[in-house]
Amino acid sequence: MVRADAAVNIKVLQNATAAHFGFRPTYRRVWMAKQKAVAVIYGDWDESYNELPRWVLGVQLTMPGTVAVLRTCPVRIKKARKEIDTQIGQDRIVDESDITNTRLPYLQNIVNETFRLHPAAPLLVPHYSSEDCTLEGYKVPQNTIVLVNAWAIHRDPKVWSDDSTQFKPERFEKEGEANNLLTFGMGRRACPGANLAQRTVTLTLGLLIQCFQWKRITSQKIDMTEDKGLTMPKKIPLETMCRLCDEQFATRIFYSKTLTRDPS
Repeated sequence: MVRADAAVNIKVLQNATAAHFGFRPTYRRVWMAKQKAVAVIYGDWDESYNELPRWVLGVQLTMPGTVAVLRTCPVRIKKARKEIDTQIGQDRIVDESDITNTRLPYLQNIVNETFRLHPAAPLLVPHYSSEDCTLEGYKVPQNTIVLVNAWAIHRDPKVWSDDSTQFKPERFEKEGEANNLLTFGMGRRACPGANLAQRTVTLTLGLLIQCFQWKRITSQKIDMTEDKGLTMPKKIPLETMCRLCDEQFATRIFYSKTLTRDPS
């Protein structure tokens, strides 16, 4: 659940839409569009499951964990925002080219660390052995269903050092460390939407950090306990509060060329 200064945000969106597209949507239409965006970001997939492709569901399952972890680490939010302000500035919002050109390495490290600790599919997708084989000394007969416990591998101290259970994006500053991630599988059977999902999560998180200030609803520590299931969602849904960093900044970016509609 997310709480925001709804009246202020919707008024800004109404004004920006009127300026760019020549019509002013009603309060209800803007509110419904914002609710759908919140559903995608915060994993409210009961409402949107049947309308979204599978890779979007992966994003839905990842974003709540990302935002929740960052709410427990305000220092890292400040560090990510400082990187965005330095590399992007205040004249435009983060776009996909900033992600693909690796202008925001620390932001990407945050996403990688979230993928490591909170993979959307802890056991990945079941695999089927086409012939007899041996894996780490274990004989796997032909026609056997094989499940890979990515959740356990991502927390193995032999792979990730003694602080493997701690949220530490800085670990990915080491060259080649991201190659140890199994979030999307590996090899020929890896998820074909991995690059798209990585870019989408990173871009969404960058926009959330750049455009909003985040606060806890209560002073209690955020419970990161995971629930049962194939996707292991948070046991206690995330509840946080956000507001625009600066209404003038929001208005300016809506009027910028970044969001200008392509006449074609």
